[in-house]
Amino acid sequence: MKKIGFIFCAMILAACAPKPAQSSAENPATSSSTAAPAAANAALLAPELATATAPAVFQAKFATTKGDFTVEVHRDWAPNGADRFYNLVKIGYFDNIAFFRDIAGFMVQFGIHGSPDVNAKWHNANIPDDPAVGQSNKRGFVTFATAGPNTRTTQLFVNFSDNGMLDSQGFTPFGQVVSGMEVVDGLYNGYGEGAPQGRGPDQGRLQGEGNAYLAKDFPLLDYVKTARLVK
Repeated sequence: MKKIGFIFCAMILAACAPKPAQSSAENPATSSSTAAPAAANAALLAPELATATAPAVFQAKFATTKGDFTVEVHRDWAPNGADRFYNLVKIGYFDNIAFFRDIAGFMVQFGIHGSPDVNAKWHNANIPDDPAVGQSNKRGFVTFATAGPNTRTTQLFVNFSDNGMLDSQGFTPFGQVVSGMEVVDGLYNGYGEGAPQGRGPDQGRLQGEGNAYLAKDFPLLDYVKTARLVK
């Protein structure tokens, strides 16, 4: 299970003020018209097929239930992270997945797939750590979540604040939001920290049950509708 284990301090938890709820009609987890089959791209069920080298600089546009934002990636900041992100976007991995962990003033996390079958394939598809090269977890910077050395897989977070204390803990940014940060700020954060420390989704259940679990117990979450490479 991938978690950012440092976020349990009272100061951060106290900042979890709810944001306005979205309509359930906008929620990909509850709309059959937006659901995509898990095997739409063969690499979704075979991580070994998703190993292309990313361009030196590229952008990915995320269309979400709150609007659009664009991430610009610099491969020289974190080559392994940039390559993994590039491949995940390229195969459509982020489509219809939830922003399942949103802590006001800190970060918003996403990257667990809506299909348990896909999660089972990617759960242990680790990539090596990237050494820090001078970039920091500043506001708007995007970083992979980790559970320890060399454990990054598919989960990411966007920093809401300047979180420089993460830099020495293996959290190496690979890109930053270059447009639409106001959309990221507006993602629903009313559930706060995940279970069992908070009221939000349990990552283990999300891995094993997928979007069906979120649709039933966390209907107000915002989602990525699509994520595409910008040409």
